[in-house]
Amino acid sequence: MGHRKKSAPRRGSLAFRPRVRAGDIVPRVRYWGYTDSPKPTLLGFIGFKAGMMHTIVSGENPRSPTFGKPVFRASTVLVCPPIRICGIRLYGESVKGEFALTEVYYDKLPKIYERALPKGYLEKKYDLKVLDNFVENVKRVVAVVGAEPSEAKLPRKKPIILEVEVGGGKSIKDRLEYAKSILGSTVKVRDVFKVGDFVDTIGITKGKGFQGPVKRFGIKRKQHKSRKSVRAVGCLGAWHPAAVTYTVPRAGQMGFHQRTEYNKKILICASTDENTLFNPPGGFKHFGIVKGDYIVIDGNVQGPPKRPIVLRFAVRKKEEKPTPPKIIYTSVTPVTVKSG
Repeated sequence: MGHRKKSAPRRGSLAFRPRVRAGDIVPRVRYWGYTDSPKPTLLGFIGFKAGMMHTIVSGENPRSPTFGKPVFRASTVLVCPPIRICGIRLYGESVKGEFALTEVYYDKLPKIYERALPKGYLEKKYDLKVLDNFVENVKRVVAVVGAEPSEAKLPRKKPIILEVEVGGGKSIKDRLEYAKSILGSTVKVRDVFKVGDFVDTIGITKGKGFQGPVKRFGIKRKQHKSRKSVRAVGCLGAWHPAAVTYTVPRAGQMGFHQRTEYNKKILICASTDENTLFNPPGGFKHFGIVKGDYIVIDGNVQGPPKRPIVLRFAVRKKEEKPTPPKIIYTSVTPVTVKSG
């Protein structure tokens, strides 16, 4: 049963194990990267996927046959409402790893944030002077930010709370002073990223539910005269060890996994107002009308429409310097609406 005439590579990468559902719809960021900026800045942002469009840009690689010629690129629109700086958290490091030293929060947060934070959690955490006592032991300065989906015209009322590391600057003190200066204020996406920057997208993929090994791992179907099953795996493994190993393709959860995609270029970073719209006729499918700040990213982004996507500076930086692309055509263009 287990013998085959031709060898073939295994189906399905073991690098993505375990293929289980993500714990939360908001992704967990394990590493924020760094930036060479002389001034301190946030190392990431969060947006909501609106949909896809296509752009035609001028080829930028001088070593490519398409250099200077029109190139068709699929691209993704992300709505990025301003994020609110709710608090500051300091991390230290010991032999056992990183740990939180202290945290301070803004004392006049909007009432809507009571939905996202445990009752009484912010009591006695408003004194900024506490942060100065831990400056010498700080390894990382992190901003606790809140994103309000309602600002992107989404039905969810509860804000999304996540950590975004503060980078850049010359020292930890510079980053801490910067975090203090923006505490309680809102930061726009154009304050963090600019057109031409390379970013990584971190998000939860579209869920597919419980699927068999043919769809989940891409194994080959057996012939129609096969014994009992056609879409099952041909061999569960050797006689000994008398167990099914984890490397054998089996049915189970497919999709709704956290995934990171690297080096996506920002093509457009703009905003709409009362008289300007950036939408296809009828709005983006399953999302609606784009209002406020938005960015357009080269390539596709994981997840369905309305899914929160975390952006960070690219950690696998390319050699070329970020330059604004030369856009020839976009399938969705800003439209001026006549008032009255």
